[in-house]
Amino acid sequence: EYIHERGTRNMKRVQSNMGAKNHAVVMPDANEEVVVNAIVGAAFGAAGQRCMALSTVIFVGEAIKMLPEIVRRSKALIIGFGMNEKVDIGPLISKEAKLRVEKLIRAGEEFGAEVLLDGRNLAVENFENGNFVGPTILSNVVKGNPAYEKEIFGPVLCCSTAKTLNDAIEFVNSNPFGNGTAIFTRSGASARKFQNEVEVGQVGINVAIPVPLPMFSFTGNKGSFIGNAHFYGKQGVSFYTQTKTITSNWLDQEKCTGDEVSTIMPTYGKK
Repeated sequence: EYIHERGTRNMKRVQSNMGAKNHAVVMPDANEEVVVNAIVGAAFGAAGQRCMALSTVIFVGEAIKMLPEIVRRSKALIIGFGMNEKVDIGPLISKEAKLRVEKLIRAGEEFGAEVLLDGRNLAVENFENGNFVGPTILSNVVKGNPAYEKEIFGPVLCCSTAKTLNDAIEFVNSNPFGNGTAIFTRSGASARKFQNEVEVGQVGINVAIPVPLPMFSFTGNKGSFIGNAHFYGKQGVSFYTQTKTITSNWLDQEKCTGDEVSTIMPTYGKK
């Protein structure tokens, strides 16, 4: 916000990506293998340190039965030196980042969330002093929980439940951020309802991280973006473009006679 305010005050164009809290809604009819693999990868890839990381899952009805398998596969991820090809999750960017993530996990637990998988107090061989936090999964997370309200920017997945798709959409829309969201379902009707009613700029249908291809723009909205033109795509090109318009009227110079002057707006048409 400060960058946007300072830049626009000095007559600059500004694109400001802000915070994010990306939700996935899992319907009971979704393919479990697709859901589990997608959520584990999207939540914990890059140790959760990306603006499109999936940080919250809302299980609708019986979809909650998929949670134990998500925990099992998350537990099997390998944590270590990020340049090792066998490693799934590397360290956080700093000691301060690690302390902040651990603080929010603790705050979430104290607020009433259940820790199904705890990535704190992790020791990585040869990197005992590294800034590592393993995959962490919190269940029974409700609105108001600090682990949900804050953008953790770490490998922490908050899990909640909803009775219906309407309830899940209301949950997503009540969040101040609008960067990315996804729904997992086999129902075209559910997918269409979700994409039309959810108030988020980038929507995935059975896609956990709906980052658009470069020909489209990165369209986060609400509290996730300040500015009037989004990143890359046509809007990105427009942001860096100064428009010039040329208006020409080629006349037959030899036929331009008379002294009639018109004070009306030229339309270049006949009288």
